[in-house]
Amino acid sequence: MKRSEINAAISHAIHALEANHYRLPDFAYWPPSEWKKHDIENIKAVGLGWDVTDFGTGDFPRVGAVLFTVRNGNANDPTVGTPYAEKMIFQLHETEQEIPFHFHIIKTEDIINRGGGVLMLELYNSAADGKLCNEREVKVKMDGFWRTFPPGCVVEITKGNSITLPPGLHHRFWAKKGAGDLIVGEVSSINDDMTDNVFLEVPKRFAEIEEDEPAQYLLCGDY
Repeated sequence: MKRSEINAAISHAIHALEANHYRLPDFAYWPPSEWKKHDIENIKAVGLGWDVTDFGTGDFPRVGAVLFTVRNGNANDPTVGTPYAEKMIFQLHETEQEIPFHFHIIKTEDIINRGGGVLMLELYNSAADGKLCNEREVKVKMDGFWRTFPPGCVVEITKGNSITLPPGLHHRFWAKKGAGDLIVGEVSSINDDMTDNVFLEVPKRFAEIEEDEPAQYLLCGDY
């Protein structure tokens, strides 16, 4: 991805937050020069901050997301960070921008529609080989209630509602076209993007960056 594309995507996410009367921690808005004035050891250790990715596809408008990790911890060091994680995720509705099929080995997560649009999820259990399982029903909790769906079901989550995704459950999610750009919240056990994501097809979790202009905001990988 080009740095100019990343800058524009973060600015768009900030405007979406403002439109929904939601604010992130102060460091989300710092210019690069401000970071030099602070001790960021803990922020860096647990990967807090902005993350913009096209998952290596080169097609950010359709496959990608802007994410901001608000809090996180380290499963191997309880003195670092928190024993849970929280993220905000921003997706475009006009192109039905999606986070592609993946599951987590360890992490359990609540995916919450925080505002702006309608969240769409497609769900499958994972087969023994890690692929999609077409033979077993999907059973999940949605705001405390058990729900059962056929494999490959598409679940619609409106504002304020959520779904709990356990380890091993394949999911992809996107913003419903015509409903507005989407703000998703994720509350989960500790998040480890380096080892706990199993993607079905995409090349990589983090984007390679072409520095075509200066960064307006630092990504978690820039620290």
